[in-house]
Amino acid sequence: MTPSDNSLHKALAALLVASLASPALAFDLDSGTPITVSADSARLDDGKGIATYTGAVEVIEDETRLTAERVVLYRSAEGLNRIEANGSPARYQQPVTSGEGETDAKARNITWSASDKQLTFEREAVIEQNGNVFRGDIIHYDTEQRVVTAEGGRDTGAGPGRVEMVIQPRGSSSDSTK
Repeated sequence: MTPSDNSLHKALAALLVASLASPALAFDLDSGTPITVSADSARLDDGKGIATYTGAVEVIEDETRLTAERVVLYRSAEGLNRIEANGSPARYQQPVTSGEGETDAKARNITWSASDKQLTFEREAVIEQNGNVFRGDIIHYDTEQRVVTAEGGRDTGAGPGRVEMVIQPRGSSSDSTK
């Protein structure tokens, strides 16, 4: 990699973080707003602190929404500490905290960890916000440090297995909800 390539990658990464990262991109356990879960069926193992929901699952906190075919919530003495969602795809939506628009993320697996302060999107992951798009096999978002990292998948012959970014020019009025 040449120095100019490295500078380009740093500039693109900084632009991506500025365009996709919002300080509250996750469920906020300190908001005072309850998290509501609805599904076709549920199983609660109170002894283990695990609740499993299946069939058209919706997890909602204020305007943050997670939809999936299956969601598992993990609780400890401190409260909710992990959410695992699976779907074809599972979908995470949240209004942007500054400006207009919405963060719309899709992946086959979505995991939120309170202790790690991280959202992880795995398998066919796509995050869109105001026309900006980020694709990869695995996308990690550190909700505290506001750092996005991504990995491409193996080249299986169906695609290049790389990370892809589409960054709109400043002032673009593209709508990510198309």
